[in-house]
Amino acid sequence: MRIVDAEVIVTCPGRNYVTLELTTDDGIVGYGDATLNGRELAVEAYLREHVCPLLIGRDASRINDTWQYLYRGAYWRRGPVTMTAIGAVDVALWDIAGKAVGRPVYQLLGGAARDGVTIYGHASGADIAETVADAARFLQSGYRAVRVQAKVPGLESTYGLRAGTGLTYEPAGGDLPADEVWDTEAYLDFVPKLVAAVRDELGYGFHLLHDAHHRLTPLEAGRLGKALEPYRMFWIEDATPAEDQAAFRLIRQHTVTPLAVGEVFNTIWDCQQLISERLIDYIRTAVPHAGGITHTRRIFDLADLYGVRTGSHGPGDVSPIGIAAALHLDVSIANFGIQEYMSHLEPANEVFTPGYRYADGMLHLSDEPGIGVRFDKQAAKRYPYQRRYLPVNRLRDGSMHNW
Repeated sequence: MRIVDAEVIVTCPGRNYVTLELTTDDGIVGYGDATLNGRELAVEAYLREHVCPLLIGRDASRINDTWQYLYRGAYWRRGPVTMTAIGAVDVALWDIAGKAVGRPVYQLLGGAARDGVTIYGHASGADIAETVADAARFLQSGYRAVRVQAKVPGLESTYGLRAGTGLTYEPAGGDLPADEVWDTEAYLDFVPKLVAAVRDELGYGFHLLHDAHHRLTPLEAGRLGKALEPYRMFWIEDATPAEDQAAFRLIRQHTVTPLAVGEVFNTIWDCQQLISERLIDYIRTAVPHAGGITHTRRIFDLADLYGVRTGSHGPGDVSPIGIAAALHLDVSIANFGIQEYMSHLEPANEVFTPGYRYADGMLHLSDEPGIGVRFDKQAAKRYPYQRRYLPVNRLRDGSMHNW
């Protein structure tokens, strides 16, 4: 079963996605998600110019060997562009492996360990009352977990606010990055009031999450976690940038609120210390950005040794192929925690047909062979790439801050 063709397709059905299509000599086609928000063409070029020529003639069944070949053989290792490219190849090969034997990928990973994958909704609003009402709508539709974000008073914009009535938060847009202004003290004063209002109005019968989006120092994160302890948070997400993994020791000293981090991680080395020292409670690596199913499973297996559960990144800028790949891992591993999920902007369903469905706060995989997502290449060509950037963040004095 040799690879005879490798093609990279960039499309923008509502937002930009990069898809890798691999074809074998017996006609099996596998798909991988190579999307990296705001840097899509970097991954597209890496695949097209440097990776695809290496795949022609390779045995598609040698998934681990191909992963090592692309990682160790490149010499220039790690990083989001490299690991997203490798991840796309890896997922496409798992897709082929499942289709070759007529079984869904999760069965090749050891079979189902649960009946469905619990997800959380993304509630938001222009103020506290609007956010509480939005969270209530998620609960009424069956969600068992909800993340809450609201506009901080005095700021023109705040991370995490959805536009319109859809379920997707889409921050990227424009030919140049939008400048946003941030005020940490205003945020720290506001968030406990938001969370208290959600619990007062909606009670404790569901999991409650919040995302700080890398904006706090470790001590500030400790202050926030301490303030939120009475409200039994499921987690605080990305409290501080995790380049310095040891910084989470300081947060741990000040709060018992659970911590989740990892959506910008690309390898097991980015989180080795966080996991082995139990400095976090949930690891949030995304399958497309962390080297695919093969490498993400290594991360999750390491986490399982130390009682750390999973909470994979799954925003709208991960295509349905990437979401499905995460679900196959989620349903098969022992230490699953929760899965982030947003629906995709229209007209994404013209290009991607997912093999998963929502019911009762969970996503359920079909038994379609492989990853279970169908890709319409002709439809993709109707939606050409559009350059879009994520915003940048500045403090009130004009200095750069983490977005």
